[in-house]
Amino acid sequence: MRTTWGDTELARIYPNGVLPSACPSRVVLDHVTSKWGVLVLVSLADGPQRWSDVRRRAEGISEKMLAQTLRTLQQDGFVHREAQPTVPPRVDYSLTPLGEELAARLLPLVEWVAEHADEVVGNR
Repeated sequence: MRTTWGDTELARIYPNGVLPSACPSRVVLDHVTSKWGVLVLVSLADGPQRWSDVRRRAEGISEKMLAQTLRTLQQDGFVHREAQPTVPPRVDYSLTPLGEELAARLLPLVEWVAEHADEVVGNR
């Protein structure tokens, strides 16, 4: 079923706008809906993990991209980084309450994508 939203309906649901180019939501959408942003958030939804665990779970991510993604999500307030004073150093990453709320909304989307990926790719 397709729903057509008019400008009035969009303005009611998103009174501050999400479609205007100057909307700050564009920055947030860019960070949380990138391929690696979604995969890192979904990975951390299972609980705190070390850097190497996140990298292993998000197969194919480079060290540089993982570091950049974690740093961005941390700066946005979605990920908490905790360095343990041990030898060798240990760093754990976990979702903040804001990150947990976001992950709870992303998980159904990721589930839908997983269920329909073969169909969508087959349409190409």
